[in-house]
Amino acid sequence: MSAAKKPAVMSRARMYEVIRAPLVTEKSTHQSEHSQISFKVSLDATKPEIKQAIEGLFKVKVKAVNTLRVEGKNKVFRGMRGRRSDWKKAIISLVEGEKIDLTTGL
Repeated sequence: MSAAKKPAVMSRARMYEVIRAPLVTEKSTHQSEHSQISFKVSLDATKPEIKQAIEGLFKVKVKAVNTLRVEGKNKVFRGMRGRRSDWKKAIISLVEGEKIDLTTGL
């Protein structure tokens, strides 16, 4: 049985690089009632990195991190075809009693 490896200490700059922006949608607002917050994160971010960044920036305890990749849409603007970039979404479940207020900023 191997012991769980503790992740290396992450710099504050990398924390801001991993966590791009909070997602404020109707669905994410409903999730906040169940101690869940959604964020746009870097495409190369891992779940342990995301957890460490949230705990470091917001001083809260994270219970779980779920991630998903959102494919960019094909769009047409003034007759020119284009494609939006892919991005990654992280849904953060907080420990009972913890809260993140997104309106105050960092």
